[in-house]
Amino acid sequence: MTPALSFVIPLYFSAETIQPLVKEIEALTIEGGHELVLVNDGSRDATAGVCRELMRDARIPIIFVNHARNFGEHNAVLTGYRHARGAYVVNLDDDGQNPPAEAVRLWQHAKREGLDVVYGHYGKKEHAVWRNLGSWLTNRITDWVLDKPKGFYLSSFRCVSAFTAREVAAHEGPYPYIDGLILQVTQNLGALEVHHAGRAMGESGYTIRRLVRLWTSTFVNFSVMPLRLATLLGLIMAVVGLTGLAVVLYLRLTNRGPDYGWGSLMGALLVFSGTQLVMLGLIGEYIGRMFLTVNRRPQSVVRSVERSGG
Repeated sequence: MTPALSFVIPLYFSAETIQPLVKEIEALTIEGGHELVLVNDGSRDATAGVCRELMRDARIPIIFVNHARNFGEHNAVLTGYRHARGAYVVNLDDDGQNPPAEAVRLWQHAKREGLDVVYGHYGKKEHAVWRNLGSWLTNRITDWVLDKPKGFYLSSFRCVSAFTAREVAAHEGPYPYIDGLILQVTQNLGALEVHHAGRAMGESGYTIRRLVRLWTSTFVNFSVMPLRLATLLGLIMAVVGLTGLAVVLYLRLTNRGPDYGWGSLMGALLVFSGTQLVMLGLIGEYIGRMFLTVNRRPQSVVRSVERSGG
């Protein structure tokens, strides 16, 4: 029987937080039934053991997918999409900051409005200042890079239709960015303001390094805008260089101006060399990702899939 709603939760060092969240999801009353897909993304703590204990006493169907190592949040969500059977799929964080009752509101809004995707946006976020700043910057970047309504807020708390989840999960590249994939599939989007709870225990596994990786995937995987910017920067530097050369030539012909020596020469050399290295690094990032994709670097490796009898 196809459940009405699947909950997908990526797990990473979630032993302290996952039990109360699962119990809260089990207690929900969903017309048509619901299931839970837990994806352990290479946690090295007791996360797997806690999940197996929860499965033994499960009141709803639970699917526990164990990755062979850590691949990243977006990779884990795609694994969850592949194993979810619901007519709608909502994914939420493992820390309890996305209340399951709010997930139900997203699902109801998607059904009522006939939307493929509904994003939760927060009146007030209970994250650290740097994390909120990172989210703000990510949304400004996606305004510029992705084909989405300007100012539309993208978050990791989203409800998608089974059609959207299936199409997004068909992506096999090693550097997925779920919102970019969603926007390639559909623009039948909606948003709903939801409550963002404080983290009850534990610490966030989201670091500045992970945010930088997310920004890189947004730029490089779903847009050629960086290459166009590199071309524009190259043209600007070329114009500046030619203008400077014309000025120097004019001063030389009119016997005016100061003598130009080693300092000015090295300054100009550093500017142009730095610009060239930035462009080469950007091109190298594209080529490197193409190389890894062509050589089929795995998006994820599933070690095991376990199902409860609930």
